[in-house]
Amino acid sequence: MALAGNVALVTGASRGIGAAVARALAAQGVAVAVNYFASEGAAHTLVAEIAAAGGRAMAVKADARDRAQLDAMAATVQAEFGPIGILVLNASIGFPMTSFQDYPWAAFQAKLTGEMGAAFHGCQAVLPQMLERHDGTIIAISSGLARTPGWGFCAHSAAKAALEGFVRALAFELGPMGIRVNAVAPGLILTDATMHIPDKHKQAAAAHAPLRRNGQAEDVAEAVLGILLANFVTGATLPVNGGGHVF
Repeated sequence: MALAGNVALVTGASRGIGAAVARALAAQGVAVAVNYFASEGAAHTLVAEIAAAGGRAMAVKADARDRAQLDAMAATVQAEFGPIGILVLNASIGFPMTSFQDYPWAAFQAKLTGEMGAAFHGCQAVLPQMLERHDGTIIAISSGLARTPGWGFCAHSAAKAALEGFVRALAFELGPMGIRVNAVAPGLILTDATMHIPDKHKQAAAAHAPLRRNGQAEDVAEAVLGILLANFVTGATLPVNGGGHVF
């Protein structure tokens, strides 16, 4: 329970990886703010689940791309739980999957600006609370596609690569102020966001990984906990793909 007593804000936490991270943090005694945009019912169900297990959580609606909403959310969380010491950037920014030659610039631009806007505004909204205590940890949820591209993922790959560069820049700048910034890069994780992927592709990904299985949202949550406990790690991106990156 080394993390007990901390306050965490997890963006895009109503489902999938974000929900698994929220559960894992709450189980460690962290008070968790579950951010959602559209999935209000799922967010409140998760908060009730955490409370039933003896944890502390609250649901907070905000568009992660909107600075004013994020500032208001950060203030609401601080008023309810105290200063935010952990920020997990997990808000999902949708994108079309199509070939590059058919990709509309507007959709490509929306993915990049949405992804980086959510990270930029989220960090700036929470940063004053961390700077005041000279302590804090920021973890961005990236993707293995930042390094290993796939068909139809040109916007996603570019956005996540930019996110990892942003993480390294913040780690360099904020480290002297007591704030660590890292990323985790999941491979194929079985959540509702990957339900559309054909089984043959999931099986191929499992066969490619040395651990011979697809990932679960809980695998990513465990990686987030590991980084939170690794006090001398910053500016790093941790692959969470069963060893698939070794090839």
